[in-house]
Amino acid sequence: MSDCDCPTPDRRVFLKQVTVAVAGIMAALSATPREATALPLALGAPSETQGDEVTYPIPTADGATIDKQNEVILVRWKGTIYAFALSCPHQNTALRWNGSDDIFQCPKHKSKYQPDGTFISGRATRNMDRLPIRKNGKNVVVNVALAYRNDKQAAAWGGAKVSA
Repeated sequence: MSDCDCPTPDRRVFLKQVTVAVAGIMAALSATPREATALPLALGAPSETQGDEVTYPIPTADGATIDKQNEVILVRWKGTIYAFALSCPHQNTALRWNGSDDIFQCPKHKSKYQPDGTFISGRATRNMDRLPIRKNGKNVVVNVALAYRNDKQAAAWGGAKVSA
């Protein structure tokens, strides 16, 4: 027996609170229950920020991590790690990861992108903007102040990746 005089929460109250919390998270992510269970997505925060450089642990599995605070999408895909600007290049709407189809999609105008940021279809006319990325031990460092556009900086855009 515990010496705690803490009140035991009512089971119904607890379940209601959990349901409201889950619904709130799904609404915040604008995901249906089916989409929410399919997302190989994590909301993340950097392990360190210094000036315009943000440090993240190297992802251990394929998928996407979204850092809303720094507006970065960090992706590990088939042995390569990319960093993208969070917004769609068409009209700056936050992109979403659709894990069931392995694509990024803009919720506003339905532009679709491959996991490496290559444009597939929709109203956008170019690939996702990549951010400069480099390895530093067991971390990757992303420069959040600079974004490469494939239509203006093709070589830099193509080189903005590191091997996992």
